[in-house]
Amino acid sequence: MKPIWQRPVSVEIISAFQQDTGSAHVGIEILEVGDDFIRGRMPVDARTRQPYGLLHGGMSVVLAETLGSVGATHACPPGRRIVGLEINANHLRGVRSGWVTGLARPLHMGRSTQVWQIDLSDEAGRLSCVARLTLAVLDAGG
Repeated sequence: MKPIWQRPVSVEIISAFQQDTGSAHVGIEILEVGDDFIRGRMPVDARTRQPYGLLHGGMSVVLAETLGSVGATHACPPGRRIVGLEINANHLRGVRSGWVTGLARPLHMGRSTQVWQIDLSDEAGRLSCVARLTLAVLDAGG
């Protein structure tokens, strides 16, 4: 398979770009960049739990949008930029501790939009959330 990336991409490049952001604040880590995916994780701890002790659904969306947006940015042609249009998430299983790992892959990479599927799983590999992120591809200056 030919890589989808239009810009230089690596765990190190993404991690450096995420410094001093909300993603870094909640402990999101980029683990792997493949030919057509990005994998990252987020801890389930005091920063990311809701009052009942479960991973907050909004934090699952933060991880999903981070991974999908990073992927879309690096798959975007030079001279273009990405902005989010819509994200939806289905929360399938509660997670109380450990790490949630996300895998982001494109479903559609068009001239004016991209759609990414992000699947989140607990440490046992059980699916906890599925999300779909739609992004607009714009001119870099506009």
